Amino acid sequence: MTDPPTHVTTLLAVPNVSEGRDPSAIEAIGAAFDARLLDVHSDPDHHRTVFTLAGRPGRLAPAVRDGALASIERVDLALHGGLHPRVGAVDVAPIVFLREADRGAACAEALALADMLGAEQVPVFLYGILANGRTRADLRRGGPVALAQRIERGELMPDFGPRGLHRTAGAVLVSARPPLIAFNVELAPPATVDDARAIAARIREGGPEGLDSVRAIGLWLTQRGVAQVSMNIEDHTTIRLADVVAAIDSHATVAEAELVGLAPRHAFEGFPHDVPVRNKRLIEDALGATDPWAD
Repeated sequence: MTDPPTHVTTLLAVPNVSEGRDPSAIEAIGAAFDARLLDVHSDPDHHRTVFTLAGRPGRLAPAVRDGALASIERVDLALHGGLHPRVGAVDVAPIVFLREADRGAACAEALALADMLGAEQVPVFLYGILANGRTRADLRRGGPVALAQRIERGELMPDFGPRGLHRTAGAVLVSARPPLIAFNVELAPPATVDDARAIAARIREGGPEGLDSVRAIGLWLTQRGVAQVSMNIEDHTTIRLADVVAAIDSHATVAEAELVGLAPRHAFEGFPHDVPVRNKRLIEDALGATDPWAD
């Protein structure tokens, strides 16, 4: 038996699907992603499922494409009702690099994925490092109706695929990026959705307290009956989750937190022991449970 290679490039994909309530559909979509499935996180209030996959360059893009096609068969965006902003049945499908040395491989894989989805007649918009920093928030602003209007006015055109939105699947946003942390904090009663929105506006980047790389919105979770500050930490090297929790706790009592998908281990350095975290799973642990050079 030959020795394993000293380094095999492993990329992650994190397709976000606009279905978080139908277990049979979620299971079928997960099975269609023909890659190592590291994590599945569904939320009925957000009506969204985040899949985390691992694979080698050249293999990951086709696996994401296959799962995306299964999602399109099962999700009609016109009938969708959920709290999370979205413009597609597969709303975003980023390719994630874990080492800076693998950035080029991730960019190439993301572009291959975008081309494959476009060939399936689903319009694809690039964002982030593949689109001069254009953001998901800019593309999602106003939802699929506003995006379709911008296309009709000639203000914006898909980078791959047809020039108009798919009738039921909308569009897919694709990029390459380092790990992003999707992190939610629930506020203890009697906090309201207005409290959550006010806190989100204060702590997000550009707000009065301006936490670097933090994107935040305030929501009310009907299923759980609590107010939530829902966040993306775009660059986990610039701020710890402990600092995010402390900023929120200075305005309202934090009841608990939730991790969506996987996070790097060091993001939890100094995290308060008295704040429970649902679904806490680390990238290092998930990859360690698999054979990194398996076919």
